[in-house]
Amino acid sequence: MSIEYTANKTILITPLNWGLGHATRCIPIIKALQENNYIPIIASDGIALALLQKEFPYIQTLELPSYHIEYAKNGKNFKWKLIKSLPKMITAIVDEKKIVNSWIKKYDIDGIISDNRLGVFSKKVPSVFITHQLNVMTGNTTKFTSKCHQYFIKKYNECWIPDTDGDPNLTGNLGHLKESKLNLKYIGPLSRMRKKDTPKQYDLMIILSGPEPQRTLLEEKLQEEIAQYKGEIVFVKGIVEKTQTKQQIKNVTYYNFMNTKQLEQTFNESDLVLCRSGYTTVMDLAKLGKKAFFIPTPGQYEQEYLAIKLQEEQLVPYATQNDFTIEDLSKVKSFKGLSEFENKIDWDLLFTVFEK
Repeated sequence: MSIEYTANKTILITPLNWGLGHATRCIPIIKALQENNYIPIIASDGIALALLQKEFPYIQTLELPSYHIEYAKNGKNFKWKLIKSLPKMITAIVDEKKIVNSWIKKYDIDGIISDNRLGVFSKKVPSVFITHQLNVMTGNTTKFTSKCHQYFIKKYNECWIPDTDGDPNLTGNLGHLKESKLNLKYIGPLSRMRKKDTPKQYDLMIILSGPEPQRTLLEEKLQEEIAQYKGEIVFVKGIVEKTQTKQQIKNVTYYNFMNTKQLEQTFNESDLVLCRSGYTTVMDLAKLGKKAFFIPTPGQYEQEYLAIKLQEEQLVPYATQNDFTIEDLSKVKSFKGLSEFENKIDWDLLFTVFEK
């Protein structure tokens, strides 16, 4: 089937600023928009916006209100910290909806792609929502939070899930519903990475991300633990700053952040990866067929669910942040590691939503 596109339509793409995962998985979408003659405009806030500005310095960027998402120091208080932040989040969602509607006219926007930003939606133009969480895991309130999330998703023309529809899949119950009236499209896992045949440079790659204070707490813990590690380590702190820094301390090479090209090279050069079990990281590791060890963010049910799921499938072991010791890495050899995937997304077909 031949599809006739109107050239140079403008698409607003807006990842949530919750760690770096939402921003980084939008990178292949932004590139695909460009390759298909669309003009992307990027809008977000905080480190998510900063990262995409570094990746695409030539693309117009706009700033949206912050959701003010913060983690509790104690993982057990994570849900209650979020509940306390709800008034600020709701205000941001209401504000961003007004802002986006004003942008549609100002910047002649023809379509919207929102990665988990609940207020980035308009009835004036085709709007797409991206999520891997149709079910939002929150412990004993999971049913309520999932229904709330699905209520927002229903407003969009389409919902793209970066996973496969059947088995095997990466998200399990997070990204699959027994019954649904939502307009769901499983587009396959998204990753900005490519597997390369490169000589090994590092025995262990540590990559951190996510909101504070948990990012810093894990960094401090790991710096103590790796003092006993004998191999070569590269440690990416996940702090997006104006200038990249590099520091060598004994057998550890520290970076504050890396761009996509550097990360891809370093992933390929590393024998083992130690990281959070965020879904974007899971997709990147699967694309590269890497062996890994996970430390889920304390209290974040989604990461805990993914870590448990992948350990039960004998793919990747995990430990809680409090219990982790460097000796735990020896468990990895008993696990299969994540399988490589080759996902050829039919962007032509997906982007027809903007041609209606």
